[in-house]
Formats: sequence, C-alpha cells, structure tokens
Amino acid sequence: MSFWTAFSFAATSLTGAVRRDTMKSRTETLAGIKRTTFDLCVIGGGATGAGCALDARLRGLKTVLVDAGDFASGSSSASTKLVHGGVRYLQQAVSKLDFGQYRVVRRALRERKTMLDNAPHLAHPLELVVPCFNRRDLYYFRAGMKIYDWMSGKGMLSPSHCLSAQQAAARVPRLAASRLAGAITFFDGQFDDARYGIELTKTFAQAGGLAVNYARVIGFQKTSSGKLMAAEIEDCISHEHFTVRAAAFVNATGPFSDEIREFASPGIQRRLRLSRGVHILLPLDEGFKADALLIPKTDDGRVIFAIPWLGRLLVGTTEDEATLNGELIVTREDVDYLLRHLNSYLAKPFTADQVVSAMAGLRPLVSHGDQRNTQSLIRDHEVEVNPGSGLISILGGKWTTYRAMAADTVNTVQRQLGLPVSGCLTQKYPLCGALLRDQALWERMTANLGISVGTFRHLVEKFGSDLCRVLELAGNDRGLVAPIAPGAPGVQAEIVYSIRYEMAMSIEDVLARRIGLQWFSWESAIAAAPVVGAHFARECGWTSDQVQQAVRDYQHKLARMMAHARLGSECSLTV
Repeated sequence: MSFWTAFSFAATSLTGAVRRDTMKSRTETLAGIKRTTFDLCVIGGGATGAGCALDARLRGLKTVLVDAGDFASGSSSASTKLVHGGVRYLQQAVSKLDFGQYRVVRRALRERKTMLDNAPHLAHPLELVVPCFNRRDLYYFRAGMKIYDWMSGKGMLSPSHCLSAQQAAARVPRLAASRLAGAITFFDGQFDDARYGIELTKTFAQAGGLAVNYARVIGFQKTSSGKLMAAEIEDCISHEHFTVRAAAFVNATGPFSDEIREFASPGIQRRLRLSRGVHILLPLDEGFKADALLIPKTDDGRVIFAIPWLGRLLVGTTEDEATLNGELIVTREDVDYLLRHLNSYLAKPFTADQVVSAMAGLRPLVSHGDQRNTQSLIRDHEVEVNPGSGLISILGGKWTTYRAMAADTVNTVQRQLGLPVSGCLTQKYPLCGALLRDQALWERMTANLGISVGTFRHLVEKFGSDLCRVLELAGNDRGLVAPIAPGAPGVQAEIVYSIRYEMAMSIEDVLARRIGLQWFSWESAIAAAPVVGAHFARECGWTSDQVQQAVRDYQHKLARMMAHARLGSECSLTV
C-alpha cells in the first residue's frame, strides 16, 4: 500500500466519512440553477445569507444562494474576529437602561457557544485583559464583567477575574506597568470570519443546495399581482444574463439591502444607516503572548480591541458614518486613531510603518427614522416582509447572531409559503472541516511531506479535517508542498484546493478569504500573486495575458492600500 493510499485510509477512519468535493464547479452549478425552479432564492452570500441558505436546505426547502461578489467578501470578512455578546452594548444597556441592547447581548451570548461548537477548527475561547489605571475603573469593570458572566448562563466559557498590576504586567508585558492599578480578565470567543463564511457555504452545498458567486441581481420579474417570481441575474464573469425562478426570495445583502429592496419596490423608504469599521494588523511579539486587550476608553466613547489573530495583532475598530459610494480603504488617519489609543496603554508604542495589513468594512444598522449617530443604534436584527412584492429582507444584526437571524428568517419563509414552521436544525450541525479528531497523528503524517509544524497548524486552522484533501493534492504533485510565499505560512496545494473545490475565481478570492495571506502580510500577498495566477492558468485555462493582468491589478491594489495606510497617500510605493 502506498503512503498516500494509507494516508487517505487513515484520514477517513479519523474523521468518519471525509467530506469531499462539497462544492460543484461554478459551471456545473450555473447549469443546475438555470434548469431548476426553487422554493427559495437567498440573495447575499455573507454570514446571514449563507446561514439562511443552510437552515432552509436542512428544513427541506429547495434553495439557491447567489452573491454579487465572492462568498463572505464584504462585511462578513471585515469583523473584529470576535464571537461575543458585546461588552460595549452591555455598558449601554446598563448605563441607559436600554432593554434593546440587553436583548442583543443576551442573544449573542447564547449563540456564542453554538458558533464555537459547530466549527472548533475556526472558533475557540479567547481570554481578554481590560487594563485599568485607577481603582474606580477596576471596580467598575469587575462589576460589569460579573454581569456579563451571569448573562452567559450555561454558555459561560470561563468566569472573569481580577488581576493585580503585577499579574497584568506579567500577562501582557507590553503594558505600561508603572501606571496600572490592575486589570480584569474575561472570556469571549474568537474566529476566522472569512473561513467561517466559506465553510457555511460549503456545508450548504454539501446538504444539496446550489451556491454561486459573482452573480449579481439586477432586477426582478413579478406576477400580475406584483409578487416576485424570478430574479434577473448578471453573471459578472461571463456577463451573461439569466433568471432564477423561486417561490420566495430572501434579501440578505447586508449594506446593500436597500438596493435590493428598491429593485423589488421602487421608491421604498430606505432603512439602513451604514457605519464604516477599520482594523489594522501589526507584528505579534512576546509583548502580547496569547492574551488580547480590550482598551476601555477612546475619545469617542468606543472600546478598541488588540487581539492576537493568526500570527498577527489585530487592532480595531473605528466607527464612522458611511455610504455605499465611499471608498473602503484604510487611511493614515484611521491608523493614527487606532495607534493613538492603543499606544496610550503600552510601554513601547507601535508606529504606522509597522502596519502589515488592514481591512475596512461596512456595518448595516437598522434605522427607525431617528437622527442618533451610528454608535447608539442597536445591533439587533429585523425580518421585514414587503406586503406588495413579498420580498423578505433580513436587516441589521451581527456575526455572532447570524444563526438566530437565519432561523427567524426561514421561519418567515415557511409561513409565507404556507408551510408549517419546522424545527431549526442548525444549532447542533457541525460545519465542513469540524470533524478533526486525532490531531497528533495527523501531525506525524504530514511530517512525511516535510511540512513544518507551523504550516500544519495553519492548515488545521483553515481547513480542519478537510486538510486531508489538501494534502492528497500535495501527495499527487509534490511541487504543491512548496510555500505560497517566502516566510509565509501555507503551501501551494491550498491554492489548487481553493480553485477546484471552493469556487475561488480570482487571486484575491484565494489569498484574502480562503487562505488569509493578504491579512497576514500585504508584501507576502504581493509576492504570492504570480504563483496563484500560474495555478489559475493550469486549473482554469487563463491565458498568459489574463494572468499578467490579474497579477498586475491585484498587486497594484495592495500597493495602494499599503501607501494609504502607511504614508497617507498612494505615491512612491511600487511593486
């Protein structure tokens, strides 16, 4: 028996039935969509849309999922990577006696444990340290975190506790120890948001659903009574137009929800207020070890997190009013804002030239016509049913509550279709890759390929038990064991896997959302772009000109991001 036959056999025995080919090719998927009439069409492939699609499919509805861009490519991959109730929302609930904020926190804490349980390779508990520079703050946050513990109920990950100044400095050596009065620690969850979104979509496809990216809704067809009966779609890659026929339509497009609502009912009142959030990534050194910081005070009354994430220190977030027309790019002003507040708690400051990557995203907040700023709007969700068109829109919400949002939405779908509301099955439904068991044995087996422990851990964190498929590709072509970029985690087999089995259609799809190299380092992603382009040529038949154009466009996009964040302009930075 060859090594790779033995590996495949062992991997199957370790994970149960290894999940293979969970997504059909895009060509095959499109053919299936065009010849099928569906019970439900979900528009939007972010967290909520993928959650709705999976929930509906598990309840037996014939479901299709379409997204104008890549899966999880918008707000769903630009979060703070926390699975949390929301300490700031709890603070508002208590200080302003705001039951709406309390309800959001309570629901999110209940869902937090579910997210961690359903994808343990992508989500795990995280202990956060709240540094306090005076005794009053120490007592205040200690009381607040005890309320947070109590609200977590059976889903509490571990109780909060108080640290002395010496203990806090030992835990986070980079803190300004001489100013500390002490610290409070508490637990929330952390996750890889983009991969979680991709795995949600793959799990939906494995359950028998059809999901396609780069398929933009440009209009609707209606019955004589004004009800939606088909969505008009533009294939953003081939530019072909086609229709998707369904009995019900869910609008789960996040910041773009008002645009879809307008397609269905021209002139309808807009419901969303958009907030722009920014995160930067910095080198992770021994000054932070494995602990995360919650910076409790900023100029504008927010909190900021500094969180170890996939080998970097993720710092964010900002919150500014935004529109769909604004450019989603991280500016030097954003970087200075975040570093100013983080550095005020540190003995050794970070500088702008240390920023290795950054991301910006939009949060869709539901407005009820008042003029409050976006910071005070409740992060709750709403399922809206348009009585004329029948369009069901899921508005607002947050990543942590995506599953509960989806359950509420699919309940509404079943009622609209005249079906009894059946039980939701997603609460204890593991996602693709969640079946990893004997990790030590897998590590010994991957050592036979010459794969380092760090790369193995990277593969586990990205693919879970599906890493066996990635490694099978490497076994068939040992050249795929080569690194994606010098000094960066990951092997080239991941690129091929992403193209063949996860519907990656561009260099950014691979490096940002499926592998995460773009967030680890802009420079590494720029270096890796030609490697990814070469694999697209082999897998998808890209011509030399197409590869060169795609590589050039991607590298220039990242160089521009780097210049804006580090220099405050796009001058003088070339690739």
